[in-house]
Amino acid sequence: MNDLPPPPPGDDRFDPDQIEAARKIFAGPIQFLKSAPSLDHLPSPDVPEIAFAGRSNVGKSSLLNALTGRTSLARTSVTPGRTQELNFFDIGQPLKLRLVDMPGYGFAKAPKDMVRKWRYLVNDYLRGRQVLKRTLVLIDSRHGIKDVDREVFEMLDKAATSYRIVLTKTDKIKATELDAVYAAVGDEVRKRPAAHPDVISTSSEKGMGIAELRAAVIESIG
Repeated sequence: MNDLPPPPPGDDRFDPDQIEAARKIFAGPIQFLKSAPSLDHLPSPDVPEIAFAGRSNVGKSSLLNALTGRTSLARTSVTPGRTQELNFFDIGQPLKLRLVDMPGYGFAKAPKDMVRKWRYLVNDYLRGRQVLKRTLVLIDSRHGIKDVDREVFEMLDKAATSYRIVLTKTDKIKATELDAVYAAVGDEVRKRPAAHPDVISTSSEKGMGIAELRAAVIESIG
């Protein structure tokens, strides 16, 4: 594990003006809007949405907190599967976009009927939400892409739903290992029709890649 890890590989297409513009938006008002246990409870589709998906314990809540500069906007837990609903957060004043914290997938300890319910909720939202501009699929850099992640990629590809890969916890592995994971993930996702070709590497704990991720979110709502 790195004490002082170098900046992780990532998207270097963003200039300082884009980075600063995104910082200002995320530095503005941010508030929790609502939780949706089913599609009937979704907010009105009148604001661009960015969804965050990933395996349970991938660090999704920590990344959302780092992205928004808050310490407890999204709840963090060591218990996989804690997030059981779609959680919506309003960003900016005037309102610019909504972030959607999705239930984690791939956990093994939850009851099968609950897993099935969550899967239907996630699949139906990703396939049918017109204001969804992009899904950010989080991959733990220590483990790389798993088969359960590929199942999500396949679903997004078939639905022609734009998505982008974000590596998490990059401070937890050696720089050489991170380079290898980054290259392998990039090679795989660039073969997929709905995936953005560039991967972003992040560390919520160290703050690496967070500014670039903010800029990527703002760019995606274009």
